Order: sequence, then C-alpha cells, then structure tokens
Amino acid sequence: MLAPFRGIRYARDRVSGIANVTSPPYDVINGGILDHLRAADPHNIVRLILPGDDADASKVAASLLREWLSAGVLIRDRMASLYIYEQENSGSGDRQRGIIGLVRLGPPESAGILPHEGVMPGLVAGRRELMAATQANLEPIFLIYDGSQPRHAAAAETATEVIDRVAAERAPLVTITTEDGVTHRLWRLGESAEQSAITADLAERQALIADGHHRYAAYLDLQAEMRAAGLGAGPWDYGLAFLVDSAAYAPQLGAIHRVLPGLPPDRAAELAKAAFTVQDLPAGLSLGDALRQLAAAGQEGTAFLLAGGPVFRLLSHPDPAQLAASMPARASGPWQALAASVMQQLLLGRLWGITDSERDVLINHDAADAVRAVSGDATATDVAERWPGASAAASGGGGTAVISNPASFEAVAQIAAHGERVPRKSTSFGPKPRTGLVLRTFGPAD
Repeated sequence: MLAPFRGIRYARDRVSGIANVTSPPYDVINGGILDHLRAADPHNIVRLILPGDDADASKVAASLLREWLSAGVLIRDRMASLYIYEQENSGSGDRQRGIIGLVRLGPPESAGILPHEGVMPGLVAGRRELMAATQANLEPIFLIYDGSQPRHAAAAETATEVIDRVAAERAPLVTITTEDGVTHRLWRLGESAEQSAITADLAERQALIADGHHRYAAYLDLQAEMRAAGLGAGPWDYGLAFLVDSAAYAPQLGAIHRVLPGLPPDRAAELAKAAFTVQDLPAGLSLGDALRQLAAAGQEGTAFLLAGGPVFRLLSHPDPAQLAASMPARASGPWQALAASVMQQLLLGRLWGITDSERDVLINHDAADAVRAVSGDATATDVAERWPGASAAASGGGGTAVISNPASFEAVAQIAAHGERVPRKSTSFGPKPRTGLVLRTFGPAD
C-alpha cells in the first residue's frame, strides 16, 4: 500500500523561510489568501498549484517547476524515504501525526483506498492536466485508516508505533509555525528496517480518502491515460499521500457550505416552506449564535441555516414524504439521512429546481466567508476571485448561502463501506496537510 520516494523539498537558503513558501491545499484558498501567499515569497507553492485559469496555466506551472529545480530552489533528497509529518495547534494543543509516502493506485478492492465523496469532472480534468504537465504530485491526498485493527503478521511494530518512536527520539528535519498558530514538523525516514515495518503494517489495511477526491480521481485518470498509450507499468501507478491512524489521532470533521448567487434569499425561504419548518431568527443575531442554534436543531434531525437576507433563517424538520420522494431509489438509509444528501436532493433539486454544478452551486469551507459572499458588502470581483469558474449570475451580494452542520465520521465511514459516495464537497476532514513541505516528481529522469 505504501512505498518510499525521493522527496522534493525547498532549500532553506534559497527562500525567505519555509513557512513563507507553503500553503493550505489548493481548494480552500480564496482570492485574498492567494494574493497574501504570492506576496509572502516569489517561490510560494501556490504559483504551482494555482497557476491561473488561462489555457497555458499548466504549462506555466511546469516551466516554473523545472526552473526552481534547475536553480536549486527545490532540491531532491538523495535516498528514497518515507516522511513523518506532524501538525500541532498551539491554541488547542491538538496534534496529528502520520506518514507521507506513495500509495499504489487501483480499484478499492485491490488498492485498499476507499473514496467516500463524489467528484466534478471539470475539477478532476484540471488537476489531471496539471499533474501531466508538471509530471508531479504537488500536494498529497489525505487518507485515514483504523490502526486499532490487528497488525499484519509480518509487522514487528505498527506504523503508528514506529512513527511515534521516531518523532520522540529524533530531531525533525523541518520545523515551521504558520500564521494560524500551527507548528508543522517533518522527519525523513530513510532506514530500510523502519520503512519495512511501516509498509508491512499498512500492506493489508484499508484507507478512507479524507481529503483529495479530485486529486485521487486525477491520479487514476492519468494512470489510465498512460496505460491506454501502451506505456504499461510506471510511476503513474502511484500517488503521493499522507496517511493518519484514526485510532491514534481522531480526525476532525467540519461542514462545507453552499453559496447560490442566483437565488434571492426571500425566494429561497418561501420555496423551502413546502417541505421544511422555516424560522426567522432574531434580527441582529450574530453568526456564532446562529450557528449554535443550527447545531442544536441538528441534534433533532437535518437542519440548515439560510443567510443572505436581513435575518438568518433556520430550516428544520423536513417533511418525511417529500424527503423520501426526492431520494434515489437505490440509496441506502445512511446516505439518505446525510445532510448533504438532503440538501442536494430535496432542498436544491426538488424545492429550488437547481442542479448541482461547479458554476451555479459554489462551495465554501468557512461559514463566515459564505455569509460575506451573499452580503451587501460583497462585490462581483469578490465572488469572481473566490470562485473563478462561477457563472455570470455570481454578481456578488443578493444570493443565498446554505450553512450546514458537519457529518459524523461514523456515518461517512458507513456510507463508504457500503460502496456509496456522498455528494461532492460534503465533508471537510482536518487538519489538512500543509502543501509545499514535500513534493514528488515522476518524470523520465526521476
């Protein structure tokens, strides 16, 4: 399941600081954050993972990557290694630790990698094009596995035991603290015995994709393209991944919200009354208080918060008959009960007549950001920067934001084990790995 590789890392003496050249994953970066990261250092990784929207953007990224490698801004480790990666939040004290390596690609039954979320073809195509042009995995996908299950007989230690022991005994290769107060540490694991112990333990385990479904789908598309070209086995049979033992480091699961620029909030609320109890919350209520009311309503069943008008509106108690009528015939009970499924099938599809698409149903990981996008303070430029692919209806202000409660990890795992996938961008696992600490290239010379 896991293999070492010769990692690509930033040279300390060629950049203003390692923290200044790293970034969050590409899909949580908005226009303001993108500008801030670009200004932090001319070699920030966002210039590779988000090179722009024009037709030559992937080629520009590929040229820039070659330039940085040639100039020694990026350097290749001498030996094939696995990499221990840790994130520690100074505010909460929370810590997550796992291993970065290459995972073998293939169907779930052979590769042991289980998707749980649907993808949008356009986003997959964009990531595949970037990978093909750069011949690189610029950021890892995020996988979680249950390390509490018995280890493989050939493994002297579990992967987590090796990881924790090395982290306790050795100084990290890299230590940085980013502006959000998170300290990131990276260790290089080059000893064959330790690599073998980790790979043996993970060999027959199954991992759930926590973050990176579009990148994983791009991995598979690129692999299929190479094989269709008659190239057979090769580096495209592997992809860069960060694996975390959920039994040792419980994942955090957040909500992902929707912004509908073309739907006026009053109209949204009126149409929702056909199948939901719709309650206007008090005028002047803060977002924090509104979110607490949403969380309380979610204890009793599916609930959503609508924003965009003068008040927040709470949607709760969906009508069972309409809910059942909106669901796909073969969907399992857990899939139908998921808030994201209710939003997609009942709220968007049946009541609002909106088909989920990259252009008309915009995604936001941050509730406050989603609310700002439909507030009177938002401009067309604000929305265009946040969602470059949005339709012309995304004019800034006047639309509706739908704020959700997070799904439970147990529900997501149950749906994935059943072979189903939740609607696209329904879950936000964290903490997400920082992009730019270690990359992987797979060109002819690698």
